[in-house]
Amino acid sequence: MKNNQQIKKQDIKIIIPVYNEEKTIGKLLAELKKLGWLRSIICIDDCSIDKSAEIIQKFPVAYLKHPINRGLGGALRTGFEAAKMLNAKIAVTMDADLQHKPSELETMVEPFKNPRIDIVIGTRIHDTKGMPMMRRIANRVGNFITRVLYGIKVTDSQSGFRAFRKRALEKLDLRTSRMEISSEIIAQIRKQKLRFTEVPISAVYTDYSLSKGQGFKTGLKTMLKLIIARFR
Repeated sequence: MKNNQQIKKQDIKIIIPVYNEEKTIGKLLAELKKLGWLRSIICIDDCSIDKSAEIIQKFPVAYLKHPINRGLGGALRTGFEAAKMLNAKIAVTMDADLQHKPSELETMVEPFKNPRIDIVIGTRIHDTKGMPMMRRIANRVGNFITRVLYGIKVTDSQSGFRAFRKRALEKLDLRTSRMEISSEIIAQIRKQKLRFTEVPISAVYTDYSLSKGQGFKTGLKTMLKLIIARFR
């Protein structure tokens, strides 16, 4: 990386959960290749039944496949374990549906020049014009629920674009398997006394990426799981 003696690309692993993403995963990996990130990638295939695996394996990336579908949380947990085994100093998570811009990876890891920062969360709050109204509402509800349940304020608790220093990965005790892992990560920040910061990222939405997100019923189920987990 230019002008950065502390953070090198070879020290970073990019975790990409994949579930039936044949429409987008090739485009994402091609863009990451152009930017020189390809050998940093770990793709976690959560038992896709489309051509995702065939597309991914055309690229020289680390590829792991679940024998059964374990959900977003399960895929991220597998990715974190892989990053630790590969001795990554920083692990970045990003979605496979092109919602996150590979060009913003530099922005995501920049805060780690400060040795006190453990976790970086990409926040779409500054770019709400690019976010559909229902997503804005869902995001605010998610932030509110996360703050009430876990006592920590963030502007984008459901962001999938996050970065973790090695010591944070070693402290995280994640147990959920589905969408609720986003709020569980926020809860762990407080429980493990980790220092975090937020950086602005773009809000990129297409009909496809919107179809892959949480619907109303799924959102309610996620909220219920969080409440149960908090008071268990």
